[in-house]
Amino acid sequence: MLITVNTVFISKEKEIKKNITDFSSTGVLFGDGKRNTIKLFDLDGKTINIKSFKIPNIINQVAYKYFRKSKARRSYEYANKLLQKGIGTPQPIAYAENFKVTGLEKSFYISEHLQADLTFRELVENPDYPDHENILRQFAKFTYDLHEKGIEFLDHSPGNTLIKKVSENHYEFYLVDLNRMNFHEAMDFDMRMKNFSRLTPKIEMLAVMSDEYAKHYSKEYEKIFSKMCFYTNDFQAKHHRKMVRKKKLLFWR
Repeated sequence: MLITVNTVFISKEKEIKKNITDFSSTGVLFGDGKRNTIKLFDLDGKTINIKSFKIPNIINQVAYKYFRKSKARRSYEYANKLLQKGIGTPQPIAYAENFKVTGLEKSFYISEHLQADLTFRELVENPDYPDHENILRQFAKFTYDLHEKGIEFLDHSPGNTLIKKVSENHYEFYLVDLNRMNFHEAMDFDMRMKNFSRLTPKIEMLAVMSDEYAKHYSKEYEKIFSKMCFYTNDFQAKHHRKMVRKKKLLFWR
């Protein structure tokens, strides 16, 4: 097991390693664990979050050993890059990789555990959530700031932005699930609008986000709203077709 530890936590390397070694039998499960498994551990009074990525298929095992960085390593490096750019994400602590002759087997990403008040998903599912429009507008401005800094968060979806209320009318946003991300010198209009496509199919929410984005960007509201709806509808149609194919495959098994 190879481990890289943030210099801030280097004195805790032994404890971090033990948590990883004992991952299957200790820790508190966080989330449903359907794809990857996340557990919470105590590190000298601080709650840390350890994400165990599922074992890749044989092709990706080889790819992650010789050609591509693992999801754990990318998560760690992207978290550090986000913080350098002034974008919120839980403090990265370490990442670990277990290589065998055939390639990468297990990998882990370790970060501080952030106790959020909500995620973007609550805004989608509950239109009556307190201060709904204000949070949505601040989220749109947060996404605009991402784009201005050339950050294309490919998993910009409802569960991957944690939201904390820090004062009566102000919220802070933190990105999680970081292993799919591109960094650009600049992002064009279509790239920006496509980045909203996974968030919500609700037209009223797209309208509010378009209105707020237009306050900061050099395009009129109508053009932003039209393009945002186009990419959202395209994503929803593709997602629906994918779900139909999955159901057919399950039916014929």
